[in-house]
Amino acid sequence: GMRQGGANSRVHTALCALWGMAWFPVSLPSGPLLSARAPRHVLLPPPPPWRMPSSMPALRLPSTERSRRRLATVLNVQPNCESRVVHEEAPGTRNLIETGAVSESPVSQTNVGGTDGTEFVDDAGVLEQPSYVGSELADIYATCKFWEWRGYSVNYAVQGIGSPVLLVHGFGASVGHWRRNIKVLSKRNRVYAIDLLGLGASEKPEKFKYTMETWAEMLLDFLNEIIKEPTVLVGNSIGSLLCLMVTADAPCRLLRGTVLLNCAGGMNNKALIDDWRMKLFLPLLWLIDFLLIQPVVASWLFKRIQSRENLRNVLLSVYHNKDAVDDELIEVIRKPAEDPGALDSFVAVVTGPPGPSPRSLMPKISTQVLVLWGDKDPFTPIDGPVGKYFSGLSSVQPNVTFFILQGVGHCPHDDRPDLVHEKLLPWLSSLPL
Repeated sequence: GMRQGGANSRVHTALCALWGMAWFPVSLPSGPLLSARAPRHVLLPPPPPWRMPSSMPALRLPSTERSRRRLATVLNVQPNCESRVVHEEAPGTRNLIETGAVSESPVSQTNVGGTDGTEFVDDAGVLEQPSYVGSELADIYATCKFWEWRGYSVNYAVQGIGSPVLLVHGFGASVGHWRRNIKVLSKRNRVYAIDLLGLGASEKPEKFKYTMETWAEMLLDFLNEIIKEPTVLVGNSIGSLLCLMVTADAPCRLLRGTVLLNCAGGMNNKALIDDWRMKLFLPLLWLIDFLLIQPVVASWLFKRIQSRENLRNVLLSVYHNKDAVDDELIEVIRKPAEDPGALDSFVAVVTGPPGPSPRSLMPKISTQVLVLWGDKDPFTPIDGPVGKYFSGLSSVQPNVTFFILQGVGHCPHDDRPDLVHEKLLPWLSSLPL
């Protein structure tokens, strides 16, 4: 199901197989979910040096330098440009300047980078890399905060008022992958979107042992400490399986329902050993595991995957709506992968234990579940074991509602958000408060 393209088609095909093996799968844990200490909220940095929409609220700095740098990377901020235009100070910014947390130098550009490909040029005439962050995505980033979980900074965004909804991305993605959904959902709901530890703008501790169980504990603590109300969980791929994991183990008081968008069968595709297609590739998966524990090989492969051309080709093989694969999407995936520690999380997911399957979790769930499945998904196809399981589930579990989305790939919410909203919004409205 992977598309070949470019001069080096063999390299591209191998990268597609490697990325596809890990990008959108998840495992589900058993046992109690642990609790973390109280969170610390931190607001975001001041306006970056690219032009923002007039409606965007002012941004403020996180209290820690590492959080500020990490968020600036995700926003694609160019912090060294100097300017003749001074931003209006956000409340509290003067104190940050006085303490040295941020430079007093004003910021601007002669040209502003954007999704149209306009390039940055600073006052010295140095060409800077363009920003591909559009206005809607910038609005999302403007609402981000950092929550401290077990000593690590976890990034999340929040918009709107009403009953809470928590969005959980898949592997390789982040808060920004919900760029086409948050604005629509926030008209009737208070929408949270979280970056899993090791992904997006969240901290990426080196040598950290990433597991599905750890991520599930993080999500449950987030429900308990930040949201504190019955919530609808919405996940894509491994995010869907994380939502199932939390739903199966969380107290009923924390949940109103769960939405699965092309649910994965495990943290990686090694979970799907009952699929004849995966059995054919098991020797290749074992070889990849062996290669990825060699630091030099892992670093080389990861750098190849990070290139814009390779990312575009992989995304084109995952999305059925090719117009959705734009420069902004590529940046949403690419920028966090430049952070120190990003390689460790990638290797951990590809080589780690796949965890239990959705089949072991669904019998434990009594709350309402909406399952939406793109029928053009090359990673978790509708005729594969996971797709077949969910498509027949509504006939035996009355709490499950299942829809196939025609002409949609692995990421329905970004591939064809209109079709997702058509099913999701009425379902949300039907849930009891």
